[in-house]
Amino acid sequence: MVSLGLVVAEFNRSVTEQMESAAVETADDAGADVVDVVRIPGVYDAPLAADRLARRGDVEAVAVVGAIVTGDTDHDSVIGHATAQKLSAVSLDRDTPVTFGVSGPGMSGAEARERVEKGAEAVDSAIHLAEEL
Repeated sequence: MVSLGLVVAEFNRSVTEQMESAAVETADDAGADVVDVVRIPGVYDAPLAADRLARRGDVEAVAVVGAIVTGDTDHDSVIGHATAQKLSAVSLDRDTPVTFGVSGPGMSGAEARERVEKGAEAVDSAIHLAEEL
């Protein structure tokens, strides 16, 4: 059984709450154990939380879920790119799978709500990587 850490962004909670539910359900269906859920203010905060979880001996993989909705500036793109790069670095530095179940950037709230399956996909990927590695 794979033990997972789950990082959930609370910004855009109407979307991320559904993503979290899908992630936990997918873990349960796969026989994986979600040992801890860390709720963070927004996606940009995910690398630190993922790093802390990846350091733990009881966490074999980390799945990050969140939603980045576009606004009037390029802020969403900056957040998305910076977060993706840092999460990749955490995965490599800690030798622990860290998966990116984040919808966006560049989408509306309605588009983000249509992509709540990203939470499930992140958990599927985390489980698969942990088992393969």
